[in-house]
Amino acid sequence: MDLLPLGSYTFSSRLILGTGKFSDTRTMLDAVRASGAELVTVALRRFNREQMEDDLFGPLSEIGGITLMPNTSGASSAAEAVRAAHIARELSGSPFVKVEIHPNPQHLMPDPIETFEASKILASEGFIVMPYISADPVLAKRLEEVGCASVMPLGSAIGSGQGLKTSGMLDLIIRESTVPVIVDAGLRSPGEAAAAMEMGCAAVLVNSAIAAAGDPVAMAGAFSLGVVAGRRAFTAGLMPKSGHAVATSPLTSFLGKEP
Repeated sequence: MDLLPLGSYTFSSRLILGTGKFSDTRTMLDAVRASGAELVTVALRRFNREQMEDDLFGPLSEIGGITLMPNTSGASSAAEAVRAAHIARELSGSPFVKVEIHPNPQHLMPDPIETFEASKILASEGFIVMPYISADPVLAKRLEEVGCASVMPLGSAIGSGQGLKTSGMLDLIIRESTVPVIVDAGLRSPGEAAAAMEMGCAAVLVNSAIAAAGDPVAMAGAFSLGVVAGRRAFTAGLMPKSGHAVATSPLTSFLGKEP
């Protein structure tokens, strides 16, 4: 069976879902179910057991087969991210953490230095660390070396829907990595998710493309199909590219020549 290994866990779905931006909790829960996702990321601020209308931990916990991955969104430094990860692990009981540090709200690019420092600390403390990073092959390798369970480079700016703008760098990261490479941010369509999987990405993480769709539940199902199609294409082996036309049939005369 083709499973996605992350730390000591394995998952049959290679679609990871974010839970922000949905119009309401019911739509988000229905989208999670429709996607077939088994790993779902939630911001620490949405673990609010005292205000149930702002809490996602309880509702998500009721969906069978879901593993929560708290994220450190909102942290602007390694110290803040580490503190958030500790609180989230205590609240959720999950060993997963998506390290997400983007101090500039104008462009929301991940801070490579703070991300590395936080990831190094959390990996040494037994977390299953999945850092969100720019598509930087050197940083990806360094994060792998300090014990991260995966690396999650962006396809394009978060929430932009610009697709796989970083495909050249993603290809380098995939070739050099021995941990799963998961595209996180920028995808707009199931076709782009399929393209990421065809490149050799182990999974994709999607939020805005589903939450902001006209029908988020239907779009979640569409992304699920796109990920499966892309993964099957990759494992089947895509045909090689050619710089010129190649005949699909033998170049012989049709039904022979007239005498």
